[in-house]
Amino acid sequence: MESAALLNAIIENAIDGIITIDERGLIESINPSACKLFQYTPAEVTGKNVSMLMPPPDRNNHDEYINRYQNTGRAHIIGIGREVTGLRKDGSQFPFRLAVSEVKYSGRKIYTGFIHDISREKEAEEQLKDYASHLEDEVHERTQSLQLSVKELQQAKEEVSISLEKEKELGQLKSRFVSMASHEFRTPLSAVQLSASLIERYAGHVQSQNISKHVNKIKNAVGNLTTILNDFLSHEKLEAGRVEASLTSFDLVKLAEEITEEMQLIAKKDQNIIYQHTGSNSGVNLDLNLLKNCIINLIANAIKYSGENTFIEFNTEIGKNGCIITVKDNGIGIPETDQKHLFEAFFRAHNTGNIPGTGLGLNIVARYAHLMNGSVAFKSSVNKGTIFTISFPEQ
Repeated sequence: MESAALLNAIIENAIDGIITIDERGLIESINPSACKLFQYTPAEVTGKNVSMLMPPPDRNNHDEYINRYQNTGRAHIIGIGREVTGLRKDGSQFPFRLAVSEVKYSGRKIYTGFIHDISREKEAEEQLKDYASHLEDEVHERTQSLQLSVKELQQAKEEVSISLEKEKELGQLKSRFVSMASHEFRTPLSAVQLSASLIERYAGHVQSQNISKHVNKIKNAVGNLTTILNDFLSHEKLEAGRVEASLTSFDLVKLAEEITEEMQLIAKKDQNIIYQHTGSNSGVNLDLNLLKNCIINLIANAIKYSGENTFIEFNTEIGKNGCIITVKDNGIGIPETDQKHLFEAFFRAHNTGNIPGTGLGLNIVARYAHLMNGSVAFKSSVNKGTIFTISFPEQ
C-alpha cells in the first residue's frame, strides 16, 4: 500500500503529463500536468476515448492504430515514441513528444502515455528558422548590394582609367606643342635679334636717340620671349623626365663672377649686383648648367621685382655645412598667403601686377636643385625684399 501511495504521488506531481488508457482506447486516469496541458478536468475525460485529445487525422485513425497493434503486434507509437499534436479543450493545438508503453496488469493490457510539451522548443525552432531565413535574405540583399558596388566601382575605375589616359594624351600633346612651338619661335626671334643689332650698327653714324631707344625695346622684348621659351622648354623636359644631373668639378667663384657680369648687363638703371664669396675653397662637384640656370633665374627675378637704384646681394659660401648660395633683393616681396604656392608651376604672386613672367622659374630652380641633391628655401616680406637660399650638402 505504501508503494502504491508513493507511485500515485509521483504520478500526481510529475512535470510531464501521464495518461493511461485501456485496450479500447478509453481513458482510465490522467494526472494534473496532463489536465493542465489539455485544459480538461479528470472527470471530463475519464472513460472517454483518448482520441478526443487529438486533432484529425490522428483523431480518426487512433482506434485503428490500437486494433492493428493488438492484431499484428506492429507498433505505430507504442515503444517507439514520436512527436504528435495535441488538441486542447478550447480547440487550440500544441506539439508534444509522446512515449507510450504497454503494461499488463491483472490479466489485461493498459497503455500509458507520457506527454512532454515541446511548445517552447518548437517556438524557439520556428524563431530560429525565421531568423535563419531573415539572415539569408539579409545576406542575399547585402551580397547583391556588394555586387552592385563592385560593379559601380569597376565602372568608375574604367572611367578614371579612360580619363587618365585622355589626360596623359593631352599632356603629351601639350608637351609636343610647347616643344615644337618653342623651337619654331627660336629661329624668327634670333633673326629679329640679329636685325636689331644690324640696325643699331648701320645707324651708328646717325646718332638718333629714337633709333637707339626702339632698338633696345626690340632687344628687351626678344630677351623676354627667349626667357619664356627657355622656361617652357626646361619645364617640358623636366615633366618628360629627360633632365638628369651631370656632376662635374668646377670653380664656383669663377662661375658666379661670370654670371654677375652677364646679369649686370640686363640690370635696371643704377641696379648693382654685389657678389661675395665666403670660404677658402671654391671648388664644387655639381651640374654646372643646372646650377647656372638656377642662379640666373634667381638673379633675374631679383632684377625684375626690384626697382632702379637698388642693390642685389649675391653670395656663395663653401664650408663645413656644404655649399650655400644666396640671392637677396629689396624688391616687392612675396605676400604670406602666396608663399606656400611659390614653387608650383605657373604660379605667380598676386602683387606681380604687369611684370612679365611665366611662373615656371622657381619651379625649375627647385627641381634642378633637387636633381643635384640640393634644396631651396626663402624668406620674404612684402615691400622689404626676398632672400633665396640654395643649399647643397657637403661633398
